[in-house]
Amino acid sequence: MRNLDLDALQIFKAVADQGGVARAAAHLNRVQSNVSTRLKQLEASLEASLFRRQNRRLVLSDQGRVLLSYADRLLRLSDEAQAAVREGSPRGVLRIGTMESTAAARLPPILAAYHASWPQVRIELVTGTSAALAAKVRNYDIEAAFVARPFPAQGLAAMDAFREELALISPMAWDPIGSAEELGDRSVIAFASGCSYRRILESWLNQEGVTPGNVMEFASYHAIVACVAAGSGVAIVPRSVLAVLGTAHSVRVGALPGSHGQALTQLVWRADDDTPALQALRQELEASRA
Repeated sequence: MRNLDLDALQIFKAVADQGGVARAAAHLNRVQSNVSTRLKQLEASLEASLFRRQNRRLVLSDQGRVLLSYADRLLRLSDEAQAAVREGSPRGVLRIGTMESTAAARLPPILAAYHASWPQVRIELVTGTSAALAAKVRNYDIEAAFVARPFPAQGLAAMDAFREELALISPMAWDPIGSAEELGDRSVIAFASGCSYRRILESWLNQEGVTPGNVMEFASYHAIVACVAAGSGVAIVPRSVLAVLGTAHSVRVGALPGSHGQALTQLVWRADDDTPALQALRQELEASRA
């Protein structure tokens, strides 16, 4: 099989994005027959059908969806390479994953400084749990992610970013919590499985032989803190998030013992996909830490 032609991939992506050959041809300012021919040649070289017709539109086949993810990356890298050679500066799209706590409390000044230095780079943020974000990096869905230990780190390069102090929050109506035993049969309020802070809380309880009564899952810190304030249970929250939300007065804030009270956030990326835009982000992160 011959090497993939970037021009053919651009045509393929246009057909996928526009939903048809005619619209793709107009978008690319090409004649329709040329687009159709190049698409057929690409399918022949790959020995795969990349589209199927549905309601007068072309939709991607299973093989087409696989190719599209690679086409997006190859075309982006091609644009970045040309820009880096011509101008010597990062540009293009940088897709970053982040935990919600990091996005709220840590990233705004770093991203503002990054944008001031490299306005040609458009940053796209994706939020999620540490485990989900690490998987997205490995699967080439995003270029890098801010994740907290513990997380599945196989195949990823990493650098330290922030160290968070964690707090155990409980309803104001409860007495202060002095030990893990006092949480037996109490409800835990947390993000979905894969959240590093939830793992830290569960690790502490397991070490003390305590089983929580129930785990209630929410998708935002606003909801978690509000649920704790209403008397539903306890949660682990970074103190930096409590400061940003301004809700520390609505819940009882306690400390976690020993190493359970600290969490290390790292920036992770694939060593084989280190773009100029990502290198610039690491430099900005180093500067902020210094």
